[in-house]
Amino acid sequence: MISFVVPAHNEQTCLSATLAAIHDSARALSQSYEIIVVDDASTDATAEIARAHNARVVSVNHRQIAATRNSGARAANGDRIFFVDADTTINPRTLGAALRAMDHGAAGGGGTVWIDWREALPLYARIVTILLVAFPKLIGFTGGAFMFCTRAAYQATGGFDERLYWSEEGAFTMALRREGRFYVPWRPVLTSGRRLRKTSGGELLLGAVRMLLSPVKFLTQRAPVEKIWYDSNRASDHILPNSMVVRISNAIALVFLITLISGPLWNLVPRAWTPWDSVVGQIRLAMGILCCHFGLLLWPLAVVLLVNLLRQKYWTGVIQTLAWVAFCAWQGWGAVRTVAWVWSESVGWVMSQVL
Repeated sequence: MISFVVPAHNEQTCLSATLAAIHDSARALSQSYEIIVVDDASTDATAEIARAHNARVVSVNHRQIAATRNSGARAANGDRIFFVDADTTINPRTLGAALRAMDHGAAGGGGTVWIDWREALPLYARIVTILLVAFPKLIGFTGGAFMFCTRAAYQATGGFDERLYWSEEGAFTMALRREGRFYVPWRPVLTSGRRLRKTSGGELLLGAVRMLLSPVKFLTQRAPVEKIWYDSNRASDHILPNSMVVRISNAIALVFLITLISGPLWNLVPRAWTPWDSVVGQIRLAMGILCCHFGLLLWPLAVVLLVNLLRQKYWTGVIQTLAWVAFCAWQGWGAVRTVAWVWSESVGWVMSQVL
């Protein structure tokens, strides 16, 4: 039997469509299944809607997504467990691909996500949605909107790490990869763009800086991610903020995102074509400096991957993880060298002006 675990906090707006899609997908594949909605301290009609759609309701008061998912998994009876976010609708093809992967030995996996074009999103967020379809499949690493695993793999990993308030699905992904193959279906599931809509680009960039400065605090404390992941105000989920401050913030995020995507492509252009004293050369230099500062984030990632490497059980996982550690260290060292050069030159220039 399949167990679908749906964590929910004040999800009365989205939950009906999510549960209907689960019913339709499981029935289309003629699968025996159950749906468990983990009602985490909701103050709206989440529990009533869940029961109206023949779901079993488990009431908790965690207000932490890792603990909420684990409560649902502990209540599940199936030997295949699917974690589906309350604002995500699955489809039979993706569900079928996931089941076949586990039938052929995969420990688990996760799905890529797509956001409907009709949803209002800032332009930078629309570009992010495209990356969310292609990038996870390439690296074999997904978010938590749609994840799955065998019961044996879940028990072997211990489930989601309840010390984490954010990126718990990343830790769970690495844990599953230690137990066996991690599969990412080609067909995405449909999810909501509300977090990208409600959180300005500036807030996301600030979050990246805070994670770089204090990664442990950022991941293990609720306050840094309160607004992005734990906001209870669902009434404004459909509204795209349009103040001048938000528009400027989103424009900055758009420039930053375009720089990150296109910056590495400059390495394909001979430097002789873009002299430093030309406008194009100055743009190239600025983009390179920005990319290198962002590249410093690869060091915390390399450390996490290295710890995971030491716990790998299968040679395929060792090779994959070792390759990513080497890549992060290589790119991270290049970023450190460039950042050190930029700041030494900047300090030298300032001192020359002062003296």
